[in-house]
Parts: sequence; C-alpha cells; structure tokens
Amino acid sequence: VLILDFFLSFRWLVIAVGLVRAYLAKGSYHSLYYSIEKPLKFFQTGALLEEYLLIAKYLPGIVPSSVVLTAFQVMSRVFLTWAVTHSVKEVQTEDSVLLFVVAWTITEIIRYSFYTFSLLNHLPYLIKWARYTLFIVLYPMGVSGELLTIYAALPFVRQSGLYSISLPNKYNFSFDYYTFLILVMISYIPIFPQLYFHMLHQRRKVLSHTEEYKKSE
Repeated sequence: VLILDFFLSFRWLVIAVGLVRAYLAKGSYHSLYYSIEKPLKFFQTGALLEEYLLIAKYLPGIVPSSVVLTAFQVMSRVFLTWAVTHSVKEVQTEDSVLLFVVAWTITEIIRYSFYTFSLLNHLPYLIKWARYTLFIVLYPMGVSGELLTIYAALPFVRQSGLYSISLPNKYNFSFDYYTFLILVMISYIPIFPQLYFHMLHQRRKVLSHTEEYKKSE
C-alpha cells in the first residue's frame, strides 16, 4: 500500500514537472495542456481502478459517503479529460483547462503525500495542514475550470452534433449531448457543496484535535 501511495503521488509530480518545464520553455501559460496531455489521460483514467478498489474495500458493508463523493469526483475528472477536453479539440487552448489541471495536480500531490506519511507514522503538521486547508481555494478553482471548460465546449458540440443521436433510427432512441452537458453542469450544484462542506467539517475536526493535542503536551 505504501508503494502504491508513493507511485500515485509521483504520477502527479510528473504532471507538475511537465507543466513547469513547458512554461519555462514557452514563457507563457497559454496552451500548456499539450505538454501534459498524455500523462494526464493515462493517470486520470487509472484513478478509476484506484477508486473501485477503495470502494470494494468497504463492501459488502455500507460505503461511507466520503468515499462515494470522492468516486463521483474521480468520474467527473475522467469525464472532463476524455468526453470534453479530448473530444472537443477547440477547448484545449482554453485557460480554464489549465485552471482545473493545476488544481487537480496540487490537490493530488498533497493528498497522496498525506497518505504516504500517514502510513509511515510520521506525518508532518505542514502536510496535514495543507491537506485540510488548501482545498478551500483549490476545490473552487478546479470546479470553476471544469465548468468553464464545459461551457466553452457547448457551441462546438451543438454545431457538430458530437455524440448525439437523432430520430428516426432503428432503436427509436435519441440523445442530445449538448443537453447532457448542461445537465452535467447543473449536477455540480448539489454535489460540490456536499464535498466541500464535508472537507470543511473534516478540517475542523482534524486540525482542532491536533491543536488540542499540542496544548496537552
């Protein structure tokens, strides 16, 4: 498990280094997506297996709500990576893509560093603090980037009819991907606050407990 957590942290370091190198080479933050496109697709898709194993760990019992929310978060990221950013080439130069990629990268580096040091029973307070504090900025930053990217994709999806199925057809079934993307954006309204307030609750519980422990020493 320790090796796995170290690898998961390392994969996001690869993306972070790729972004920094591309920025230094270009001298601009525009269109940096292309410098990390392949590792992002590979690593983010691999996160599906990771979350499946995490949920399976709790089955056949009741799956904790935090795990379910995290699973939704991972699936939304995979969706953004493939069904939006990969499929709609025109949005790949949008600054909003860099916004969510940077937010994902920093969040995951901190999260897996937290897991790794916790397994070593030597968790620095700085990492614990970062884990339960930086999300206050990073989560809204990532969600803003995701929503802005989907919004930017809408005109191109409507024009091209991407992934849409119209009637009549032999299956007597229709699907409008443009409308589906709008529904995906709306779904952020109930899901994001749950995840955000869950983390705020965890922050109060974990950091206040740490402060009490320090005072008792």
